[in-house]
Amino acid sequence: MTETPAKTATDFTLPPNVVSKVDLARMVNDFERVDGELTDASIRAGGATVPLPPLSEQLEQFLTLNKLEVTDERTRTELIKQLRSLKDVVPIIHMTFAVPADRESLQELAQWLRSSVHPHAVIGVGLQPALVAGVYVRTPNHVHDLSIRGKLESSRSVLVQELEALRGTK
Repeated sequence: MTETPAKTATDFTLPPNVVSKVDLARMVNDFERVDGELTDASIRAGGATVPLPPLSEQLEQFLTLNKLEVTDERTRTELIKQLRSLKDVVPIIHMTFAVPADRESLQELAQWLRSSVHPHAVIGVGLQPALVAGVYVRTPNHVHDLSIRGKLESSRSVLVQELEALRGTK
């Protein structure tokens, strides 16, 4: 049996349904549960091969996407260590919306962020009805107001000038 080189946290690809850090933490917890169940079942079976317990959709996609085999206990232990490490270092892009965003849109945004910004980027979602429409994006070193409210505020002098011209006061 040949042993494949161990993957590190930076080698993993996150599935599209892992959108936020909460999703990632849930996936890590689910994998820890699976590891515990497999370990217990293996002890009870006297070391015989035991079937995988039910996996969450996120964990199943993660294992498939990264071509990981989790039947070996040492492999699972190392994988848990790497997933915990990944959970601690993923870049979070905070996005504040005027209305709640649907899950499919967030998944598409996460995929775009991973292909354009960082391969492990996750989204922190907020809600601020005062935005009117659009989104407020915050990264560790940048803030972007992509809302209509922000656009109107940044164009205030132009709008005032145009309104005064229409009134004939200037």
